[in-house]
Amino acid sequence: MKDLYNEVCYKCSKLVTNNYSTSFSLGVSLLHKDFVMPVHAIYGFVRFADEIVDTFHTHNKKELLQRFIKDTHDAITDKISLNPILHSFQDTVNKYNIDIELVNTFLKSMEMDLEKSEHNQTTYEKYIFGSAEVVGLMCLKIFVEGNEKQYEELKHDAMKLGAAFQKINFLRDLKADYHILGRAYFPGFQIDNFNAVTKKEIEADIQKDFDNGLRGIKKLPRKARFGVYLAYIYYYALFTKIKNTPAEKVISTRIRITDARKYLLFFSSYLKHSFNLIK
Repeated sequence: MKDLYNEVCYKCSKLVTNNYSTSFSLGVSLLHKDFVMPVHAIYGFVRFADEIVDTFHTHNKKELLQRFIKDTHDAITDKISLNPILHSFQDTVNKYNIDIELVNTFLKSMEMDLEKSEHNQTTYEKYIFGSAEVVGLMCLKIFVEGNEKQYEELKHDAMKLGAAFQKINFLRDLKADYHILGRAYFPGFQIDNFNAVTKKEIEADIQKDFDNGLRGIKKLPRKARFGVYLAYIYYYALFTKIKNTPAEKVISTRIRITDARKYLLFFSSYLKHSFNLIK
């Protein structure tokens, strides 16, 4: 009956994705059916770790995170967990031979959120690598289905696409991160000094990451390309909206893409993908 248990656990990860991110859920649903549940498993794992450091303020977050880290390692080693999110994650890690160092690097970035409220260039790059770039690599491991040559070829661009998404999240969530969580991710960031010049510098850096990410998307296996491309299109639309929003509004309002706009993006992306017009 372990097949049934596995199925239930993966459905729990899917439930996490659907409830936490409608946009990401849409992108995942458009992947090839072979990839849908494994990517849900990665999202569920990442989301639960993030919840510990971002949400559970009335609990001992350090203790909870250390327990989560131990449970993660035990699940991967034992190839089973009674935590359904960790069970589906370990199954994915073991099935797709995801390097344990990618997992450990991500967890170290979560530990950084418990300790650091401000970043310099070095710690910022370290955090981006751990919190976003390695997650892109975990997904890439799934998409290439054991083709190590293809993995190495796409590795850099997958990392940069993950970095672009994370930096957009930082820009979108400036107000909440600074005022609620007391965090400033961008190096030397001071909310009182955030202006059009600073904003353009950050946007130029993100644009470079997007350019690299799109280059990698074009080389992805077709089974994965549309879902990842849709995520790119959504984040780029959010990026464009932020670029067109004054700096003072970015730090006072959470910029969003309406549901109607999301569906328009879906249809235009589908047409481009279907007719090989991704460029």
